[in-house]
Amino acid sequence: MKKHLLIIFLLLISKIAIFAQSNNVKIRLEDAISHEPLIGATVRLKSNSKIGASADGNGIAELKNVPTGKRNFEATFVGYGEKEFSIEVPLSDDKQPFIVGLLQGKEDLEEVVVTSSRTNSRIEDLPIKVEVIGQEEMDEESAVVPGNVASILGDISIIHIQKTSPTNGNQAIRMQGLDSKYTQILRDGIPLFEGFSGNLGVLQIPPLDLRQVEVVKGSVSTLYGGGAIGGMINIVSKTPNSETPEITAVLNRSNLKETNLNTYYAQKYGKAGLTLFVGLTDQKAVDVNGDGFSDSPLIKQLSFHPRFFYTFSEKNKLNLGYSLINEKRAGGVVDAVNNEENNSSKFVSATDFQRHTVDYNFNHEFRKGHAFTLKGAISYFDRNFTEQTRFFKANQISSYTEVTDYVEMGKHKLVFGTNLTLENFRKPNPDSTLLTSYNYSTIGFFAQDDWQFTPKFSLQTGLRVDNHNTFGTFVLPRISLLSKPFEKWKVRLSVGTGYKTPNVFANQTPVNPLTSVNYWNLTPLDANVKPENSIGSNIDVAYSTHIGEHFSIQLDQAFYYTNITNPIVASAITNQANRTRLTNAAYDINSIGTDTYLRMQYDALELYLGFNHTIAKRLGSGESAYLPFSPQDKFSLTLAYTVENKWRFGIESSFVGNQYLYDNQRVKDYSFWAGSVERKFGTHLSLILNAENILNIKQSDYEKVVTGTPEKPSFNPIWAPQEGAIVNLALRYKL
Repeated sequence: MKKHLLIIFLLLISKIAIFAQSNNVKIRLEDAISHEPLIGATVRLKSNSKIGASADGNGIAELKNVPTGKRNFEATFVGYGEKEFSIEVPLSDDKQPFIVGLLQGKEDLEEVVVTSSRTNSRIEDLPIKVEVIGQEEMDEESAVVPGNVASILGDISIIHIQKTSPTNGNQAIRMQGLDSKYTQILRDGIPLFEGFSGNLGVLQIPPLDLRQVEVVKGSVSTLYGGGAIGGMINIVSKTPNSETPEITAVLNRSNLKETNLNTYYAQKYGKAGLTLFVGLTDQKAVDVNGDGFSDSPLIKQLSFHPRFFYTFSEKNKLNLGYSLINEKRAGGVVDAVNNEENNSSKFVSATDFQRHTVDYNFNHEFRKGHAFTLKGAISYFDRNFTEQTRFFKANQISSYTEVTDYVEMGKHKLVFGTNLTLENFRKPNPDSTLLTSYNYSTIGFFAQDDWQFTPKFSLQTGLRVDNHNTFGTFVLPRISLLSKPFEKWKVRLSVGTGYKTPNVFANQTPVNPLTSVNYWNLTPLDANVKPENSIGSNIDVAYSTHIGEHFSIQLDQAFYYTNITNPIVASAITNQANRTRLTNAAYDINSIGTDTYLRMQYDALELYLGFNHTIAKRLGSGESAYLPFSPQDKFSLTLAYTVENKWRFGIESSFVGNQYLYDNQRVKDYSFWAGSVERKFGTHLSLILNAENILNIKQSDYEKVVTGTPEKPSFNPIWAPQEGAIVNLALRYKL
């Protein structure tokens, strides 16, 4: 008996001795899909929360003094689901870390990658501030407002959608209080909406075949060229994800006599893949306020967008795309517009245009972390514009070619590249304008370094050198810093430079209401007009957390400042009636402001609150005037609730305040409310009822939009909605 007790005693002692042994354990925390390291992710021993560590720049967390035996651990990271796992300690190979992959939380699945960053980085790891409107929002918008992406962009507080024409309904984007020419628009990372071809059609892109929209805030001209002074918007197309076909069709009708039929198809075929979008819009001109002139234009549009994908091997991938937009758009006296009386004595402003674009993207991966990319596009834009007896017909061929080399070296992500942009505008025959043909080319060289020098700090530096065949050489440095002082906090600081070359087709804001920017009045560009130059800075403080399994919150506070020298403005020519030329103003343009937004989600309930305050002014040489059409205050609200596979309810609201026209003339503040209800019937069919501008706000409630006669009208500047309340009903089928 004593012998047995002795053996038991010795076994217990040995177990205690083994348990008392401790080890250092290395664990690599990475994204389960992209395998990118999750810098700053934490892992802890469940039985002793004091034993834990955060991942370094390579995603490695080293836990010290971990007891021997099978141990249970818990890994967490903001935006990812928690993961519990077990390890037999010590590891069989203590030189190799134990790899743990985390999956992103449901609410962040759409924001995995920002393609416009050139490094395809996760949004929370970028030193520059980016806001992403993801796949879920795109799907919802494709049925709520199927005709274009303008509505969903306008939901962001820092963006103001301005209608630039009372007749054709064209819209422009203002960011940080600046004119639309200071916001660069990309389609799949390619800037082609410049000059003559950028004047119409950008915001007429339907959302059905879009994966996401990336809104980069502040000066980022180093990335894609000089135009991104106030910000950049990248519109990203969908890609095929499965060999099971994806088919979506949306039929929509509104009270403004608008009918949309949009269809989307996607499928993989082994190594190949295909996406196809076809959209039709038919809309009659509508007079909402009863003055005889259209408040909503006539639109007849066809959109056709196929894309082909092929994977030669794991290291070689190619995609090719073609896009066609064919559109007729007209406004003026409603009866004459709808009867298409282009030669009528009554006022009709009509535009016919076609946009053909071929794009390509080839990617070769030398190894993990080293890739070569060749991408580009060529676009042909043809436009015929008439107003009564006057006419203007011209075309533009644009192209963009870019070669980049992306290399990961330790804690550095390096991008080197060059790009060539061509813009060839041709007016083949005499018409009612004085405009002349031109041929511009810009070759650029750029370099960018993302340096993760500690787990909590990363630095992005960039330099671009552009040479323009007419306006010379531009050197654009930029620097951005990302700090993660605490687990749930991020601070971003960015300073960058930019430039904008003169172009008669950029949306120029007249210096006073007597200056007309109609094509009939513009003179060719003077040789002495100089490019604009800018410097801008952004500071952004963000906090995000998950409270339990159901509640998440994200709070972001941004501050920004932009100074533009030699701004190009449209001004009337003295002693020449109705003639307008572009000149460099003697003053600067300054924009300073704050942008605040709050996102909260509790299970199926989502809330977004945004507030933007911007003071944009002309300063210097006796000037102290607010920039016209730039609201100083904008408040945005979005509230959505989903009953899975049955209902979705949404409310949107915005308040636009302290908006000025010319000479500091303040206009009325106004509110905009919208609501939508979606009823799902099974997994394939949905019916969506949507109402925009529920309060029926119209500029004509405050002042006349049109004065004069049907033959010789005069139009006041547009600063508020024209169409009043809009109600549409959409039927969506998804397979």
